[in-house]
Amino acid sequence: MVPRRPSDSESTKPNDPSVEAAFQAAPPEMVAEILNGELHLSPHPARPTVNARTNLSALLVTAFTLAKEGPGGWVILNQPELHLGPRPDKLVPDIAGWRRERLPRAIGGTNAPAYYDLAPDWVCEVLSERTRRIDKVEKMRIYAREGVRNVWHVDPVARTLDIFRGEGRHWLLVDSFAGDERVHAEPFEAVELELALVWSE
Repeated sequence: MVPRRPSDSESTKPNDPSVEAAFQAAPPEMVAEILNGELHLSPHPARPTVNARTNLSALLVTAFTLAKEGPGGWVILNQPELHLGPRPDKLVPDIAGWRRERLPRAIGGTNAPAYYDLAPDWVCEVLSERTRRIDKVEKMRIYAREGVRNVWHVDPVARTLDIFRGEGRHWLLVDSFAGDERVHAEPFEAVELELALVWSE
């Protein structure tokens, strides 16, 4: 289990204006995030990350968002900008999903902002050497605080999938999979996921 420890991310103090300004001025070749009041700039992900994210997203969207005969019931988005908490923290997960009843309209009305301020039900972070620490520590604490039910960590180089479930003040590692396994992974147990397709080039 990964402890859910209180952190500065629970502060209600707004982000410093200089941090917000730097966030807005971030160059387009960088992914900008504000975590616990600090600006983090990361280069856009390398090819293994993009490949795994695209393939996994396609598999889940096909079954849970677009399929007329599939289980449906989800809105799944690639790299949505999330504004969570009172500061707010501004995160860009690789993939995020909301149960359809919580987010009936992904696009929203004509005046809807570019970001989402409703915490997802599920988040997937595709790990890389550049973002591994942030994904496994800072972001996990924020997702815990906001009540995200499930987090997946996908490692496209090691070809592994770790499934976490929020349990009280802890993250429970529900299961780990690797290689070309066929899995029924929480919260998408209704469909068998073929991991070989996630790594496929």
